[in-house]
Amino acid sequence: MILKAIVFAGVTLNKLKSTLPEMKKHFQIVIVGGGNAGISLAAQLFRKDPKLEIAILDPSDKHYYQPAWTLVAGGVFDQADTVRSEAEVMPERASWIQEAAERFEPEKNTVITTTGNSYTYDYLVVCPGIQLNWHKIKGLEGNLGKNGITSNYRFELAPYTYECLQNTKSGKAIFTSPNTPVKCGGAPQKIMYLASDFWRKQGRLGEIGVHFYSGGTTIFGVDKYRKTLEKVVARYGIETHFRHNLVEIKADTKEAIFDVYEDGKVVRQVAEKFDMIHITPPQSAPDFIKNSPLAVPDSPYGWVDVDKFTLRHNRYPNIYGLGDAAGTPNAKTGAAVRKQVPVVVEQIMSQIRTSQPARAAYTGYGSCPLVTGYGKLVLAEFGYDNKVMETFPIDQSKERWSMYQLKRHVLPWLYWNKILKGTA
Repeated sequence: MILKAIVFAGVTLNKLKSTLPEMKKHFQIVIVGGGNAGISLAAQLFRKDPKLEIAILDPSDKHYYQPAWTLVAGGVFDQADTVRSEAEVMPERASWIQEAAERFEPEKNTVITTTGNSYTYDYLVVCPGIQLNWHKIKGLEGNLGKNGITSNYRFELAPYTYECLQNTKSGKAIFTSPNTPVKCGGAPQKIMYLASDFWRKQGRLGEIGVHFYSGGTTIFGVDKYRKTLEKVVARYGIETHFRHNLVEIKADTKEAIFDVYEDGKVVRQVAEKFDMIHITPPQSAPDFIKNSPLAVPDSPYGWVDVDKFTLRHNRYPNIYGLGDAAGTPNAKTGAAVRKQVPVVVEQIMSQIRTSQPARAAYTGYGSCPLVTGYGKLVLAEFGYDNKVMETFPIDQSKERWSMYQLKRHVLPWLYWNKILKGTA
């Protein structure tokens, strides 16, 4: 009887499988990445044509609003309000393939996932975000999130940063920025300014030495905003150390090891003691892009090789790069994505309808809401070649309470309710 039951069950299962529809493997548009760029792109494409067949390839089950993590670390934003389920933000008409891309075969219009599945496309948009290379900092593994070692670049660590602010009574606080491009280039500084203001309000700032160690050469690349930030640095008594790139953490002795650069070459290493340290990790395109034919040739970062105006791939005309992984010389911010998405939408729709490229072009616009203290923010807006591109009829290089409220209240609402739905 048992044997007959097993045979019957097997026959029944095989019959059931034969009646199930085969998983769709070809789409008009495949989007690799279900973050800000991928979700808002799909939503805007569907608004142009609801009949499009779009697949979004992303293994995540959570979706994050990362710009608010600085405010979480400052104790003024609820961490729970920065996360939702990926299913909740996924456009209804999109086919969500909850798998991770592993490699590309652009000559065959094919994406292959880590599970071994292959998906083909008419058009491909690559926007998986940026890769955080924690492993490039020796000694960091196993020590991040304790002993005063923190980073707002991870969701679960932003509350620990606030703990560090509360627990640091005296000594040396270090804030780092690497010598690579990073998402939200102002983030390494924003938390430093909030921390300094927090300690000022607590009457501790005089007992705590605040230091900024950066692999870059200046506090900010756009002169108009740099001048304001230099005044902020002076107000808090922050000591800046440029051309210093963090390469190692010695947790047992609470030391940070930096490579020091001159003329682009490492000339020495220095060891600095710390009581707390906020780390911004080195960053690049994800490895599966870096090691693919889609990457910029001979680039150490592996960005998607695109035209900086059309965001169209320089070698594969039916492929686009978007967001942080795109090889465009602009600030890697959510505001940049918001301006890039309509360009890609117009380019793809024009190709579909006329087989010709559209006139739509990306100007390099990016925005960096630089929190300089509680209730203070400088709204930096600029494009290619650091051209200032401000929205409001005021001097945005000044610290303003109104701009702080924009970041704290308006932008999060705009993100969840408008941007991801393709209406902003």
